[in-house]
Amino acid sequence: MLVFVLATLVAFFLLAYLQAPLIAWTLAGGALTAYLGVIAGFGATTLWVLGALFVVAAALLNLAPLRRRLVSDPVLALFRRILPDMSATEKEAIDAGSVWWDGELFSGRPDWDQLLATPEPKLTPEEQAFLDGPCEEICALVNDWEVTHERYDLPPQVWQFLKDKGFLGMIIPKSYGGLGFSALAHSAVITKLSTRSNTLAVSAMVPNSLGPAELLLHYGTQAQKDYYLPRLARGQEVPCFALTSPEAGSDAASIPDHGVVCRGLWQGKEVLGMRVTWDKRYITLGPVATLVGLAFRLYDPEQLLGGKDDLGITCALVPAHTPGVEIGRRHLPLNAAFQNGPTRGKDVFMPIDWIIGGQEYAGKGWMMLMNCLAAGRSISLPASSAGGAKALTRYTGAYARVRSQFRTPIGRLEGVEEALGRIAANCYMMDAARILTAGALDAGERPSVISAIVKYHMTERIREIVNDAMDIHGGKGICLGPNNYVGRGYQVIPVGITVEGANILTRSLIIFGQGAIRCHPYVLREMRAAKELQGAQASREFDDAFTSHIGHTLSNGVRAFVHSLTGSRLAAVPRGAAPEMARYYQRVGHLSAAFAFLADMSMLAMGGALKRREKISARLGDVLSMMYLISATLKRYEDQGRAREDLPLIHWSVRDALWQAQQAIDAIYANFPVPALRALLRWIVFPFGTPFRPAKDRHNHRAARIALEPGAARDRLTAGMYLGKGESDITGALEAAFHATIDCEPVEKKLREAVKSGRLAARPGEDTAATARAQGVISDSELALWRRKEALRRRVIQVDDFPQDFGRAEALHRQAQEQVTAKAA
Repeated sequence: MLVFVLATLVAFFLLAYLQAPLIAWTLAGGALTAYLGVIAGFGATTLWVLGALFVVAAALLNLAPLRRRLVSDPVLALFRRILPDMSATEKEAIDAGSVWWDGELFSGRPDWDQLLATPEPKLTPEEQAFLDGPCEEICALVNDWEVTHERYDLPPQVWQFLKDKGFLGMIIPKSYGGLGFSALAHSAVITKLSTRSNTLAVSAMVPNSLGPAELLLHYGTQAQKDYYLPRLARGQEVPCFALTSPEAGSDAASIPDHGVVCRGLWQGKEVLGMRVTWDKRYITLGPVATLVGLAFRLYDPEQLLGGKDDLGITCALVPAHTPGVEIGRRHLPLNAAFQNGPTRGKDVFMPIDWIIGGQEYAGKGWMMLMNCLAAGRSISLPASSAGGAKALTRYTGAYARVRSQFRTPIGRLEGVEEALGRIAANCYMMDAARILTAGALDAGERPSVISAIVKYHMTERIREIVNDAMDIHGGKGICLGPNNYVGRGYQVIPVGITVEGANILTRSLIIFGQGAIRCHPYVLREMRAAKELQGAQASREFDDAFTSHIGHTLSNGVRAFVHSLTGSRLAAVPRGAAPEMARYYQRVGHLSAAFAFLADMSMLAMGGALKRREKISARLGDVLSMMYLISATLKRYEDQGRAREDLPLIHWSVRDALWQAQQAIDAIYANFPVPALRALLRWIVFPFGTPFRPAKDRHNHRAARIALEPGAARDRLTAGMYLGKGESDITGALEAAFHATIDCEPVEKKLREAVKSGRLAARPGEDTAATARAQGVISDSELALWRRKEALRRRVIQVDDFPQDFGRAEALHRQAQEQVTAKAA
């Protein structure tokens, strides 16, 4: 009997772990039933009863028509009653984009070989030349203090350069006059521009993100493409996209802006058109736009288009000079100088062929927006965040080496080192996620859930980085001025947190809320069978999805339990992966099984109410997000040739992400709304307690050293950023001071030893180095090196001060002179 019990347990765990088919379960059950009959000594009647029960169970499990009739169809009927109807906009959001690596993470057993087999994303020679040429040139043209304090705009020559060099048409194919860049190149350009000026980056970012060009490429009529795309590529048109309204922010589908199909006069002729009324705000590039992409709900009360009355959300292209269009006023988002403002119109008549895609696409605007959102959201804000991370890693590390307190570079003080190590490690993980996601786009994916993950976590991590950077810079960071390279970034961080889906709702509603349906291998099939299919087709589809779903849940529960018992050592490791990364692959495999099991149990326990349990949903989303960020980090390590100098960055960032995922799971247990399941879930997923530990101090120390020391690791970490040219530029002076400080350390050592031995006296106000030279402690060349280092050090640690008007009068006078000169020219 003991052997029977053990055999049953082994069979159960083995079959569930391997997610074996029903026939395997049936054969194992038959063998165990026969063995039980032998060892138990049952009589003939009992054996017949036992055999009959087995045959019934086997038939129920393996004969699909019988299973459907007795099990699946009743469950389908119940499912149809309790499943809430999905609105058209919800359905379009769910259907948008594609499922990629997020689906593997949802499976409970990610195929690492598939991820590592994905080719490393690479720039073409033409794209690299653009980064090394026009991108460098335009960065050199921009003085961010002038932009954000004096002009509140880019200088005219910078705007012209953006247009002339094609920055506004990166996503437009060459056949229409654009650059035709890959997603990776688009991302790299925004990353580099962001290391110089947020205003510059946003001004180039918006025309290439969700807006007229993107929508035209996918949905425009040929006539619309032929007319507008060349003009957009040349910068002859400056586009904006007006979606957000005072009454509809994150809930963009509820926009109150509306249009009515009607007939009216246009250029002297009566045409079919629309009268549109809108009130939009927060529209980036709106104040200077010549072409407004406009989203509104379109109605057709007279059935002029031959359809229903409420056609739905519609997107149109409206020239800004159209009579009735109000545009030009500006918002001031936390002193950011990029053009942003409202646009309004009341009963503005426009021809029906201004709808993007023409009359055929009336009412299809939400579908168009959702399908295009993944690409823009995967590139713009992740790239600008990664750019900020690179700049702050390099600048903060340099400053922490140059700035000394207590006779020690502040970067060697453990409190500062802790923050600096976080900055560097987060920078590595962010850039890895940026590159992996851009590569997926170039491979043809449109990963809507992953786009939400990178938007949320990249903007949140840059918020952490800039906070750490401000702490390290101290007073240098809080005094704005031409010599402050941190403050404006600190100010503008909440803008990225807010736009393209406010982070607080992206985390609680979208990442898991959309992922649970879109990425789960069976949930969407079950929902479609219940709501879209009928009769035998619905019965077959639901039966297959439902029975597979049960096996999926059971398998992941067992896999999570087994991985906990074995310390994840049975989890898969990709073929040929770096041995030093093997445990991380296994840990994510454990997390994936635990996450998939918890997701299914949460949906089972809460049903449709899970949508309203946003805290639980957010924590499940956190687990999914951490797995994706770790996946990107491991992939980047492989793609970059396993540079061992980068290991501290990987160890810290991956361990930190594992810890955060574990904390989210622990919070799910603690707040699970079904008390009876709390202990069971904890016992299955982490029976011996939480297995992951926080990132170690030694990894943090080594990560900080990468930012504090010149070398290949530091250059690799901050590759693709703009480096200020010359010492007149504060960031160029900082880089020079960094190298001068390191070069001068042997000289400093000589001076300290001379003072300590009594050979040299260090008195306030005296030129100690000159005295040391006179006494032969240091040479002439060492004195010159010392003085250069000191001059650069004082330049770097200096903060700005201003006259009472903060220099506004002088700036206005200079701009007036420029205008006179320009008019004369």
